[in-house]
Amino acid sequence: MAYEPPKQSLAGQIFDVITLLVLTIGALYIPLYLGLAGAAKVPSPIANPTWEALGQNATEQQQWAALGVTDPAAANEIITARFDYSFSWSALIVMAVLVIGYFVMVVRLSDREYREVIEERFGTKRR
Repeated sequence: MAYEPPKQSLAGQIFDVITLLVLTIGALYIPLYLGLAGAAKVPSPIANPTWEALGQNATEQQQWAALGVTDPAAANEIITARFDYSFSWSALIVMAVLVIGYFVMVVRLSDREYREVIEERFGTKRR
């Protein structure tokens, strides 16, 4: 007597696939659209930039020229942009609560389903 999981209809399978696809894409792109992720850079351009003032040597100037940037003013914002490493304790706490809550939910649901499968396969436990 081998365990046979319940059969799922084609419509149910399609619904599951679409739901997982929407959740995956949402999890990847919603933080970007809300401005919660990504490379937040704060440019601090200098006035009257020169290649030397931007800290670029002759080889680096050649590489900029290969990219089509021959004017130091055009590269000013790109070179002087720095990542914004600001930190929010409240966002960290909310994220920790969500991750821990999700973990607890998965463990509880998996435990319940695991016990159902064992009961189907071997019957109830006798004491």
